[in-house]
Amino acid sequence: MRVSHYFEFEDRITGGIAESVAHQRTMLDRVGVEYTTEPTLDADVLHCNLMGPRSVWYAKRARDRGVPVVAHTHVTAEDFGDSFRFTNALAVPLKPYLGRAYGLADALVCPSEYNRGVIADYTDAPTTVISNGVDREKLDGFESLEAEYRERYDLEPPTVFLVGHVIKRKGLETFVNLARELPETDFAWFGPLDLSLKGRETTRLIEESPENCTFTGYIDDVRGAFAAGDVFLFPTHEENEGIALLEAMTAGKAVVVRDIETFDWLEDGEDCLKVSATGTGGRMDADDEIAAFADALRRLRDPDLRERLGANASTRSEAFSLDAIAERYRSLYERLT
Repeated sequence: MRVSHYFEFEDRITGGIAESVAHQRTMLDRVGVEYTTEPTLDADVLHCNLMGPRSVWYAKRARDRGVPVVAHTHVTAEDFGDSFRFTNALAVPLKPYLGRAYGLADALVCPSEYNRGVIADYTDAPTTVISNGVDREKLDGFESLEAEYRERYDLEPPTVFLVGHVIKRKGLETFVNLARELPETDFAWFGPLDLSLKGRETTRLIEESPENCTFTGYIDDVRGAFAAGDVFLFPTHEENEGIALLEAMTAGKAVVVRDIETFDWLEDGEDCLKVSATGTGGRMDADDEIAAFADALRRLRDPDLRERLGANASTRSEAFSLDAIAERYRSLYERLT
């Protein structure tokens, strides 16, 4: 079996999608599936990770030639907004475009059950859920970097942290306001910080953040983030899965998440703390939300609670290891051929 495992715009896109593609290719290597990263119809399966115009062109021709098409549903209109400059405007026409593009697939790979539910409004193409997974080996030895990264960014434990692109959708406003609410606690967001790509509101939040809130920008060794951080705060408003969350769990960090449908598989008080996004009457105002998140973070000043939640999270993350998931791709490809 030979797979055309194509990632359009591969040289321009970073973050979770790029990480997922890297994970997929590692898994294909481990189960012995031959693949090329070039788009070609000289393959048993065409697997497109981003349905840009070139991928759509190849998908249409693959169908004409009887080559099965697999498409990953990394991108939805729901999680495209509040990301970078102009993405809110683009999110409106994106949904019908993706509906047509995803409809070309013989099988769609969704990274979570939540994502599969969203995609049901786009197309009736068959779907299967396969997690993006977590590369546990990538984090090996992260503990040895603790002193270096705490000193580099002047962080005192217990540090509240987040990893990934700094974008509003991931809860930037909540993150900054919590730092303001808890001035005695260090907050650090590890991830690319290119203000030229940010909207006006995102730039303002970053520039006006309090002194105890650090935006590190890109770091060359992501293990340093998990070494310096103690509590992984993920107040994202919309997420397809969240690779950084899986990495934090693998590293044994206590995690605090917004209680949204994406995280239904997590158990509050066992492998995380959840903060409800709604209050009396079905909604929660900003002050109540910050108070609820702050209460969760104050609880996690208790090292015993952090240790218990982190240990449970690490155990839970084992089901998302690349070794645990890899066989699902070979099974999917074989089912289509």
